[in-house]
This record gives sequence, C-alpha cells and structure tokens, in this order.
Amino acid sequence: MSALSLSASEAATAPASFLEIVGNRPLSGTVHVSGAKNSALVVMAGALLCPDQCRIRNVPQLADVGRMLEILEALGVKTQQQGDCIDLDLRDLSSPAAPYELVNQLRASFFAIGPLLARVGVARMPLPGGCNIGARPVDLHVRGLRALGAHVQIEHGIVSAAIPGSRRRLQGARIYLDCPSVGATETLMMAAVLAEGETILENAAQEPEVVDLANFCRAMGARIRGAGTNTISIQGVERLHTADYAIIPDRIEAGTFLIAGAITNSVINVAPVIPDHLSATIAKLEEMGCPIVQTSSNELQTQPQGSLRGVDLRTLPYPGFPTDMQAQFMALMSICEGDSVITETVFENRMQHVAELQRMGADIRLQGNTAIVRGVPQLSGAPVLATDLRASAALILAALAAEGKTQISGLQHLDRGYENIEEKLRKLGADIKRFTAE
Repeated sequence: MSALSLSASEAATAPASFLEIVGNRPLSGTVHVSGAKNSALVVMAGALLCPDQCRIRNVPQLADVGRMLEILEALGVKTQQQGDCIDLDLRDLSSPAAPYELVNQLRASFFAIGPLLARVGVARMPLPGGCNIGARPVDLHVRGLRALGAHVQIEHGIVSAAIPGSRRRLQGARIYLDCPSVGATETLMMAAVLAEGETILENAAQEPEVVDLANFCRAMGARIRGAGTNTISIQGVERLHTADYAIIPDRIEAGTFLIAGAITNSVINVAPVIPDHLSATIAKLEEMGCPIVQTSSNELQTQPQGSLRGVDLRTLPYPGFPTDMQAQFMALMSICEGDSVITETVFENRMQHVAELQRMGADIRLQGNTAIVRGVPQLSGAPVLATDLRASAALILAALAAEGKTQISGLQHLDRGYENIEEKLRKLGADIKRFTAE
C-alpha cells in the first residue's frame, strides 16, 4: 500500500505558507530539542491500553500530534493539552473505529489498532496515510494480530479486527517479523501487553522509539523484556494502571541541528539529547571532518574544522544509519569536497528532494536507489518545494548555506515533524522568516 499525501503539483497550487531564508550566515548558541515525534504519537496510541487517566510530558506541538489527539477524541478519549503536557482520560472509550478522514492524514494512527483490540476486543481502522515516500504495507501488523488469535479482515480500505469467543483476550504467541518493522513491532507489542500468556517478537525493530513505548507500557504495569534488542518478550497482564511519562528527545531533530552547525561551519550546542541514539549520525559527521563533542551528559556541540569531505552511507534499520537523516546529509554532502554516495535501502521513493537541491546548484546523479553527490563550492538560493517531512529539513539546511535568498513552500510537511524550527534557527542567528500566502 502506498502512503498518501498531496502531490507536488497540488501542494504547489494550494494556498500555503512559505519560508524565506537568506543564507551564508554563521550560527551560534544553544538550540533546544523537542520531544520525539515518533515516540509521542505511538505512546499516545499506547495510552488506549490504560482504563484510567494518563499524563504524557515532553510532547512536541506538531500538526501530527494534533491529528492524533483528534483520533483519540473520536474514539471517546477526553484530552487536554497544556504546553508540552497532554492529559488523557481513557475511562470511557465510546467507539472502536477511527474516522477515515483523520487516519488518512497520519500513518501512526494505524498503531491504535493493537491497543484498541487488546482493550475492548474489537477495532476498525482505515488503511493509513502519511508522507509519500514509498510503500509501507500493514501486512506484518495483520499477520501478527492473527497469530495472537484475532480475526482480521481488510475490505474497502478498512482493517477490521476482533477477538473471537467469550474470553475476549488475545493469546500469547511466538511471532517472527519478516523485516524489523518499527510500526509492526510497536503494534504487536501493545496488543500483547494485555494478552493471555507470553508473546515473543523475533527480528523486532530496535529503534529508541520502540524502547520508549516499552518503557511507557512498563510505567502502566506491563511486563516487557528485551526492548532495544531483536527479541522482545511480553508477559500479558489483565489490567494496566495510570502513568505519568516523559517522551525522549527527538534524535532526528537533534541530528538535523548538528548538520545545521556543520553546513554553516558554526559551533552550536544541541540539547537535550541522548548521545547513544545519535551514534550513526555522529560517526558520519566526524568522518566528514566535523567533530562532535559531548559537553555534558545530554548536550552535544558541533566543532567544524573548515572544509568537509564526501563520504558514503547506506540507510539501514537502527542501529544503522537512519533513513530519516538521509535527505539532510545529502544537503550537507552537496557542498563537501569530492564525491559522496548515498544508498537508500528502506524506502523506494525517498529521493524526491534531489530535484529541489539541484535547483539550488547541487550536483547530484540518481541511479535507482543510489545518489552520487559531487560537492560544489557554493549553493545558490532558489524557490523550492518540500515534498515530504525530511526533504523540508534538507532544503532548510541547504538554504542556510546557500548564497542569496531561498523560498521554501510545501510547509505542511515541515509542520508535521519540526516544532517551531524557524524560531529555533532564528535564535541561533539564521535569517529566516515565515510568510502566509493571502
């Protein structure tokens, strides 16, 4: 199933905001990293397992978070948001079905099928949408839920799942995932939390966001071992309880700001971070010639040494190099000395930003899922269009280093995943403004 979003032509003609960036300016100071978007969304879905109230802290204020709140409200959850804190009253779920028009905008909303099914015995979820970066099928979710004893049908774009019989509990099972899908790992881990007996997930995703979800479930009383490894064991419990939980810092946002320091040859501090979550990003930046220094337990500093050199990278599941950092590194490689080679192995349609970087003077050749980037001395400002969330960040980074003025449209993608990014960059010294089209 291909994820859905606005096409480039639709986004270009829709009334929208745009960013204007005057580049080639040094940055300095400390930038604050928000809570992890991908953790916040799945933890909000995971809260459906709780028959009481939950408080989730360090939640970024993003368009995607707003959509997830709307989905929870449609299911009967009472929500209250104040700053980065969300209170959820989950005592009265009134519907096991999420509306198509909301789920179609947010792929992460599909993860609610696992906790809904485990909690109330039935769930109806439209097939999901999100960024148009390639096929992200739900077959692993469906196969795993069936292994746990659910009856699952897909008709007319709706996934319907139910627990048969009178016991109304899923049954523990050993499940091998054909690939270490983050979404399937999270869906099945949540479903198994209230199952009868033990569930073993093999070839599970190891991303920090999976660990964060497991820690949240444990805070509610779940019994989960092995999160962060390729084998996760879940011993089902009959009931969970209320929890007060803080989301981890966003490693992709942190990595984006580290590149902002490297691409502008600037010393900036990035905090709070969990350095271990950024190992692959840090290693590539240092290989390129930009040392990253840990100045405290949760702060990193860029210390660029002048010109950077090209490197090769291949995207892989965690702990490999993250696909969500591929576009940002391509922007940086565009001004490095020599050639770089990027091989994208996770999503087949995640090179749409190449054409926009080329408009700014980047020398990039595409061969299938491989991009060959030959560094140029200087990028130049141009009108460009963001085609997905991480592409929007890559264009901002390129604009920060470019000579002249860049206008970036398609900000509906940016606002899905970066909280107040222009304000954060402005505090570092960037010349960046947002304009709203009439």
